[in-house]
Amino acid sequence: MSTEQKGRLDRGDGVELAWAALPGGSGGPTVVFLGGFRSDMEGSKALALRDACAARGLPFLRLDYSGHGASGGVFEEGSIGIWAEDAARVIEARAPGPLVLVGSSMGGWIALLLARRWGARVRALLGIAAAPDFTSRLMEPGLDEAQRAELARVGVIYQPSPYGPPVPITAKLLRDGRSQSIFGEPLPFAGPVRLLQGMRDVEVPWQTATDLATHLGAEDLRIVLVKDGDHRLSRPQDLALLEATLLELLGTVNGGEAGAVAGIAPA
Repeated sequence: MSTEQKGRLDRGDGVELAWAALPGGSGGPTVVFLGGFRSDMEGSKALALRDACAARGLPFLRLDYSGHGASGGVFEEGSIGIWAEDAARVIEARAPGPLVLVGSSMGGWIALLLARRWGARVRALLGIAAAPDFTSRLMEPGLDEAQRAELARVGVIYQPSPYGPPVPITAKLLRDGRSQSIFGEPLPFAGPVRLLQGMRDVEVPWQTATDLATHLGAEDLRIVLVKDGDHRLSRPQDLALLEATLLELLGTVNGGEAGAVAGIAPA
């Protein structure tokens, strides 16, 4: 079993980005987990995929964006573009070769931005309740006039969250989100794509997955709808589905079924 290495990367302005990586020995693409909005790399999905890759000797990388988890920086100073650049810096430093990007919620948006940037270097995408353009499609339409006025006046509002303390939503985040749009123009990604989506997700409507499917150029694209699944998709059965989907996707990338590819057979 591979041993995970941990470290911090100074992005050049004194903000250090935390990462953890498995070197792997398969010679295949590095699996990169990209977490969600206000989430971190210690969540159950990141750790489940880490353990699955460690058991099979597969290279794996997880990270925290600035203002998230163990990384430095202030959350309110971040934005989609900044967090995508954070991810790109860590990936370039720790996984410079081919990639399979796994994005949860906002991480799905960031994975799509990186796929647009790097093209064929990204061999495959796996989205978990992927939420591209959530700032303009989900956040902004829900703001009332008082909240819009508060954003214009002080630049930040605080929204209640079912997962913890109120979440700061900044005018900078919303403004930058518009400039990072995925749905604004077709994304000609040609690699295989898998989208896992809970139909009881109250944060990201399940129809987002079908919208994304029609928007991407990939022909090998499958949506798995979990009828009783919520946004997190972190129950044991959800994690088992996630692991199986990743292994199938890696098998596709490597030119065969997952169970038949060296190093990817079930443990």
